[in-house]
Amino acid sequence: MIGFLYFIVIVLANTLGAVSGMGGGVLIKPIFDFIGAHSVAAISFYSATAVLTMSIVSTTKQLRSGQKFDWQIVSWISIGAVIGGVLGNAAFDVLLNDLKNDDVVQLIQIVLTILTLLFAFFYTKNHWQGFHLKHVLWYLLCGLILGFLASLLGIGGGPINVSLLMLLFGLPIKEATVYSICTIFFSQMAKITSMALGTGFLRYDLSMLWFIIPAAVIGGFLGAKTSRMLSTERVTVIFQFVILLVLLVNIYNGFQLL
Repeated sequence: MIGFLYFIVIVLANTLGAVSGMGGGVLIKPIFDFIGAHSVAAISFYSATAVLTMSIVSTTKQLRSGQKFDWQIVSWISIGAVIGGVLGNAAFDVLLNDLKNDDVVQLIQIVLTILTLLFAFFYTKNHWQGFHLKHVLWYLLCGLILGFLASLLGIGGGPINVSLLMLLFGLPIKEATVYSICTIFFSQMAKITSMALGTGFLRYDLSMLWFIIPAAVIGGFLGAKTSRMLSTERVTVIFQFVILLVLLVNIYNGFQLL
């Protein structure tokens, strides 16, 4: 039953995540925490796998549909995301090993996630002016921050991706969502690789992947297809709706741990 429940959650989360550019992890992680069937480390692994799969499907579909990319932006942000993803996963392992308490680690993740959600919501609500930065060092730094947070928080990408891309580089929201999904791919690839070279996957219930990967593929396909059909205004509304929904789930999960 848990496998089927995870399947439904991931299809819905990855569809919304692909449309909004957040990646499904921003929904998958707190909902899986709420279900409480697996450990913090296992949930982080399942979320990363689902979001990585979604990003591959969504990016491939966007490319085939003729979506144009500024490959300089993609390349440097992705390099930063890989480095950040490795550092974020290392920080996550340090927290687990040093604190030796899943609840405390989960609470830290929840607090940091809530802070990024609030930043993203107020940014899109108040239409803050973007900086239109162009230098490759800014692209690298942006990717580093996004990759680190995505990996540490176990949410794949999260709302800060789109908001930070819009703020630093003055991108419109629909363009920012495409670059966000590309960043998510590289940060989660780095996280999965770090896990493989570090602790390995045998400590997780790998039978769950029979539900997680197909659901992630379906969600990525539906999200990419839906995104092309929606206007900028609609994407903004979905983005803000997802932020509020995830805020409520995280606040509830946080209170349950106190």
